[in-house]
Amino acid sequence: MSALEWLNEQFSFFGIPVYWSDFFGNILALATVWLALRRSLVAWPVQILGSVLLLIASLNVHLGGNAARQVVIIASASWGWATWRRSRQQEGTINVRWASWRERSALIAVMAVGTFAFAALLKSTDASFYPGAPWWMVLADAWIFVGSILAMYTQARRYVEFWFVWLAVDLVGVPLAIHSELYFSGIVYGIFFVMVLVGIRDWAAHSKGQEIASPLEPAVVLEGRTDSTTGA
Repeated sequence: MSALEWLNEQFSFFGIPVYWSDFFGNILALATVWLALRRSLVAWPVQILGSVLLLIASLNVHLGGNAARQVVIIASASWGWATWRRSRQQEGTINVRWASWRERSALIAVMAVGTFAFAALLKSTDASFYPGAPWWMVLADAWIFVGSILAMYTQARRYVEFWFVWLAVDLVGVPLAIHSELYFSGIVYGIFFVMVLVGIRDWAAHSKGQEIASPLEPAVVLEGRTDSTTGA
């Protein structure tokens, strides 16, 4: 049996059938989120390896949108890795900040327009789920794809809103993964939800001094601070 064949084999995880590729890919995805919370450069290579495994899992269950998402994540993670390395060299640490309201508006617009545009492409090519799949399934697949791209972009730009984008992805990802019989992915998405809430609080606390308002409170001018606890 080849390594690829083995990765597409299932095993019982507390009575739930799970693909090995789905299992190891999501373990690395969890590690990626934890490392991102710590603002560690190691998050990026770990994310690349995890996405390769999740690409294998997605192709195995014919999730075209999710498979394309992993390809984009791999490419984006390479860019994000370089961006963070440059930031640490220039600033001595990985500083994070809130996006401006203009930047937030652009993110929301891209999320909405991108989801419908990519869903139309998936629907016209029958690349999501199966030929004739209902629109709600295709839209969910597209939402996760576009949301993941925006999450990668906002993470590389070091916006606190990075965590809010992942929250939007998780809310759709859990039911979609379970519906697609990627049960372990569904469990991991649930764990992501908790980690995302922790991430929002942590990055908000470490955001650089700025005149840009948190979306949760009035605009204030914060004193600048430098955090030396960034991971390697």
